[in-house]
Amino acid sequence: SPNKAFLESSNATLDFFGGPGTASASSTINNNDTSDLALQAQHLPKGTWSAVARHYFHQEKAAVTATAFSDKHNLLVVGFSTGLFGLYELPTVTNIHTLSISNQFIRTVSINSTGEWLAFGCPSTQQLLVWEWRSETHIIKQRGHSYGMRCMAYSPDSIVVATGGEDGTIKLWNVTSGFCYCTLSSHTGPVTSVTFANSSVIISASLDGTVRAHDLHRYRNFKTLTSPTPVQFVSLAVDPAGELVTAGTTEPFHIYVWSLQNGKLLDILTGHLGPVCDLKFHPTRGTLASASWDGTIKVWDLYKREGDPESMKHNSDVVCCAFRPDGKHICAGTIGGVLSVWDVENGNLVCEIDGRQDISGGRKMNDRMTADNNAASRYFTSVCYSADGQCILAGGNSKYVCIYEVSQRILLKKFQISFNRSLDGVLDKLNSKNLGITGPIDPNQDSEDEADFGVHLPGSKRSDDGSRKSRVEVMTSQVAFSSTGREWAAVSNEGLHVYSLDDDMIFDPISLTEDITPGAVQSNLLAGNHGIALLVSLHLNEYSLVKEVIEETPYNSIAQIVRTIGPEHLERLLQFISKSMANSPHIEFYLQWCQELLQTHGSHMDKNRGTFMRAFRTMYKSVQVQHDELTSVCDDNRYTLDFMNDQATLIMNSD
Repeated sequence: SPNKAFLESSNATLDFFGGPGTASASSTINNNDTSDLALQAQHLPKGTWSAVARHYFHQEKAAVTATAFSDKHNLLVVGFSTGLFGLYELPTVTNIHTLSISNQFIRTVSINSTGEWLAFGCPSTQQLLVWEWRSETHIIKQRGHSYGMRCMAYSPDSIVVATGGEDGTIKLWNVTSGFCYCTLSSHTGPVTSVTFANSSVIISASLDGTVRAHDLHRYRNFKTLTSPTPVQFVSLAVDPAGELVTAGTTEPFHIYVWSLQNGKLLDILTGHLGPVCDLKFHPTRGTLASASWDGTIKVWDLYKREGDPESMKHNSDVVCCAFRPDGKHICAGTIGGVLSVWDVENGNLVCEIDGRQDISGGRKMNDRMTADNNAASRYFTSVCYSADGQCILAGGNSKYVCIYEVSQRILLKKFQISFNRSLDGVLDKLNSKNLGITGPIDPNQDSEDEADFGVHLPGSKRSDDGSRKSRVEVMTSQVAFSSTGREWAAVSNEGLHVYSLDDDMIFDPISLTEDITPGAVQSNLLAGNHGIALLVSLHLNEYSLVKEVIEETPYNSIAQIVRTIGPEHLERLLQFISKSMANSPHIEFYLQWCQELLQTHGSHMDKNRGTFMRAFRTMYKSVQVQHDELTSVCDDNRYTLDFMNDQATLIMNSD
């Protein structure tokens, strides 16, 4: 309130202060005893503030790390360093609710406008929790990788993204909702690569020396592939048939080939003189391409094995490769910042794209040169072709991800994946006050000497684990296009970034004539011509009009009207129905629309599934949301529903 405020200190106390003119028996505020004060009032009157009351939270060995206050409901949420939070009612400071959500400190808390939902964030465990305190239920409970993501892979239907992390876990994310619904924790070391063998099997490689296959129906590890001698796997590939699994190692520079069906080691491919950092299978044949730090890409025929593999030599170390969807070309990225495109059949170099200037930008703390003059340290570490094979998506140790048109060798667009200024390499110019005679000075150093700019571990992507303080560098570890080609994803130090071409439906009229007007829609509705009204509204492509026509259509006429819809309007109609169903109480009505559309036009949609993939995903999301909400309501009121059913049965029997 304007004349009352409170301060919370790290010693788990709550102090109330009265404003100017407020009766108080205490003296002027003394903040010297509090180390971390959070003032929860703004626009306070000027004058002398004095303590009115002090309350203790009575939490042993716990410090206050986060607070949130709802003045509308007089509720105070306090997070402690032990992972405990408390909900208090002011001004009596009555404890309403106390719960432990983690064993690490809570960094941030928030309370919604209605005062019913509480949100908590724990950065140490990458945990996000939304809690409804009245019913004591979880609204959202999400937890990311503890030490960041390292790799990712799209599922064949592009609905699920699998990510592997430094903590040795594999997480499955729903692309439409952005939520993690499953965590696989079979590995004991960082996961270096993941890929889908099919829609129900995911393969992962790890530095613990194992390659594991997981069943996505039972969510368990059903097969473990190992090598004769302990090695660390850094790359992984599965053939298009899902029968052969290959993995590359850091040392002794070998490629291991297993049969996924029986788990036996079939072959060990040798010939590289450096770590095998990337593996890719030909889209249609049993040909395997391997990229290595020895500056070569070798193409292996796993079925014939006649003679030595074909080698494509580069001027510098190769760190990534990717086949074009038709398998005719292969693109390789080197530490020189160059993308080389090779013809697979004859082994000739088709073209080269120099991307050093495109991804240059961002000055790190240990860079002695400015961002404009330091392009030599920027290169691509992951490449991927688009679904049509005309574009290449590339990302690496830079804040940019670039998209190139291959035939013209031009940069179409580049995306900055992070604007987080706390990451090293985001800023193009450093603050001049942190620049010394010999270069930048790290302000986070405890010593008075200048920062140590020496490279602790050559080639290391992670910070020095032995240093007390370090700054995370902005970089992209992997990029990938979805199977539909409508979206792509990138893994960075901040998490998983998904970019899509599909925005919300906007006004985009098609086949407009003088007769296609909103007035024509209303007149046809009044005349009972619902089929014509729906076609006219679809031509106008206005959501409000289409929704009005759909809901004005009689339930018994849905099947007849669906038959009048042409193939050119199916995708738009599916989008409108899915969008309307998400917030509508008429669940059965919209489900009837979906059922009739799928039954009537299912064969056409199946033949052109790429065109309708976005609409299918939107419909699936809407139906799933309604299903989850109804399931929750029915589960919570199960006995009430049984009672009502029994009462109805008794009444009917009595009559």
